[in-house]
Amino acid sequence: MSNKNLYDFLRGSFLTDESAFKNWRIIIFVVVLLLVMISSAHRADKKVIKIAELNKIKRELRAEYVDTETILMQMKMESNIRERAIEIGLNPSETPPKKIIVTQKK
Repeated sequence: MSNKNLYDFLRGSFLTDESAFKNWRIIIFVVVLLLVMISSAHRADKKVIKIAELNKIKRELRAEYVDTETILMQMKMESNIRERAIEIGLNPSETPPKKIIVTQKK
């Protein structure tokens, strides 16, 4: 590249000469493509951050679920139910339950 061509390029004469319209169309097209690429990259980054936050919340809820399930299992144990029943004055029956059979006559 000669010194004159380099000097013309640095001055930006390729934007002001006769074929400038063709050059401007290409430049505008490239700029629009760059803006679209930057915009889509930012949206992708936001989605990645949102997914990471939701995964963190999911792990916390899963841990809370496991803790609650453990507490519920302990509350449902027969020994715990007996202790709570005795605290409110209920005692186990001394006589075993009797089976009632209902018959119908036709």
